[in-house]
Amino acid sequence: MSNTSPDEDIPNSQALRISGGKTGILMLHGFTGSPASIKPWALSMASEGFTVHAPRVAGHGTKIQELNNSTWEDWYESVEAEYLELKKVCDRVFVAGFSAGGALALRLAQIRGSEIEGLILLNASIYDERKFMHLVPVLSKVLATVRGGVSDVAKPNPPIHGYSRIPLRALASLQKLWKIVERDLYLVDLPLMVAYSVNDHVVHPVCSETIINNVFSVDIREIVFEKSFHNVALDYDAKLLNEETLAFILDVMSGELSRGESSSAFDERELIDAEFESIVSGLSLDESSPSNYLDDLDRIENANERFVQPNPKLPKVDQAARAALVGIFGGLLYLLIEITTGFDFLGVGPWPGILGFVGGIATYIWRTARKDDDFDDGVIL
Repeated sequence: MSNTSPDEDIPNSQALRISGGKTGILMLHGFTGSPASIKPWALSMASEGFTVHAPRVAGHGTKIQELNNSTWEDWYESVEAEYLELKKVCDRVFVAGFSAGGALALRLAQIRGSEIEGLILLNASIYDERKFMHLVPVLSKVLATVRGGVSDVAKPNPPIHGYSRIPLRALASLQKLWKIVERDLYLVDLPLMVAYSVNDHVVHPVCSETIINNVFSVDIREIVFEKSFHNVALDYDAKLLNEETLAFILDVMSGELSRGESSSAFDERELIDAEFESIVSGLSLDESSPSNYLDDLDRIENANERFVQPNPKLPKVDQAARAALVGIFGGLLYLLIEITTGFDFLGVGPWPGILGFVGGIATYIWRTARKDDDFDDGVIL
């Protein structure tokens, strides 16, 4: 019998709220996933006496269309609301995030870091440098979803815990969240546990390295999993994940791990602030001075010497150049079809599209380049 309701595509995707002691853990699942993807991890922490909340992030766990109609702001709002509910019943709260849930956990720490005891990140994603990701903003305008592949778990027969397809509009919104989170990593100064798999096929370990190298936390505990793929909570290293998570929380609560920035990071920030103040102190908009910046702008505007921009003629487009344009746009179309559908027209992968695109650009530049630069450069009149 199925455990999926008519409004759900993922079995056992309901939010988890388990009451325990006065120390709570907010646990966040990843993009296209559900609480089912971290359920064993959450249950393990609850068995240790913690109050555990693992919400179903807005748009997730029901229908993929609902996720595609949501944005990262919706996801964060639902996460923050759950955090505030947990704070009502707990004196101390930790936040744990898996995959894109790690990005949401980091964003929560960037905004409410002074209220959070510690941060636990599991294969956290803050960017994706694979080439096809650059096409997502464009593809999301014309395609709703693309295939998502199999679950990245080394252990055989993992439970269903996420959508089988990727909603592109939601993915484009996730990219916006990544950019903000990576930009503001310096705001994080909590005790931090960064755990990642060396054989992750979804999130590259370099994301974890970037987090470690850019936060201002004094105490960072790095945990590496060698037997598991992306979703460690459902994989061979699940027991190790549970043990390390518990050890980290107990060390923070005992005071062995603390928040704050290192002395070298503090000195660097002080130096930057001093340099900024030095620069600002040299600027003035005081009207009592003989000449200020606004006066200089007025003087330049009213001066007789002005720069006249050149006005070159557009190059002529001949038949070869038109053919080159066909190659450029045809090559792009071929690449989009091959990437999004996996259909290989000629049996040689994306190479026809690549060659058509590159060859078209080269031919177009060659055919439209001027033999002589026969217009005058800009002149001062």
